Amino acid sequence: MAGEYSLALNGLYDEDPKVRSTSVTVLCENGLLNNELGSDAARDPHPIVRSSVAKSAAELYYLPILELLRDVDFTVVEVACWAAGERGDRQDGVVSVLSNIALQHEDSLCREAAVAALGAIGNADGLNSILKATTDVATVRRRAVLALAPFDNPAVTKALENALEDRDWQVRQAAEDLLM
Repeated sequence: MAGEYSLALNGLYDEDPKVRSTSVTVLCENGLLNNELGSDAARDPHPIVRSSVAKSAAELYYLPILELLRDVDFTVVEVACWAAGERGDRQDGVVSVLSNIALQHEDSLCREAAVAALGAIGNADGLNSILKATTDVATVRRRAVLALAPFDNPAVTKALENALEDRDWQVRQAAEDLLM
């Protein structure tokens, strides 16, 4: 194991970002990506490496999820949103940052991933953002309707009833399934 560890560790400093990204993944999967290495990789200049750190953050709670959620690269933000949802992240600021992404990010995939994460986390502080996302583009609306599943109140019921009239059949179907 020592030789393999050193190979993966050395890969973190390779000039090729694909090698650095693979090293992050290998170290994570083998329980060897510590806080220091992960935090350093989260500041790598290449987004493919930071995306690997974001994916690893789904399992490794000490990785800087807030930093990754605020990344300038959309692909990193999308994966970080997924990771926050996977780990049910309720640490200070995460729901707030996800809510901001869900409502204001220019990339619809990031908004969709943020809405899904808010639904997975199920924190009432994110509910207003999910409700507002039910009026976004179709892909985000679909995800927002599904993200309403853990919530039960009159505003949620109204949003689901409104979604029954949505122009997108998948939004309508999701709302119908949740109202059954």
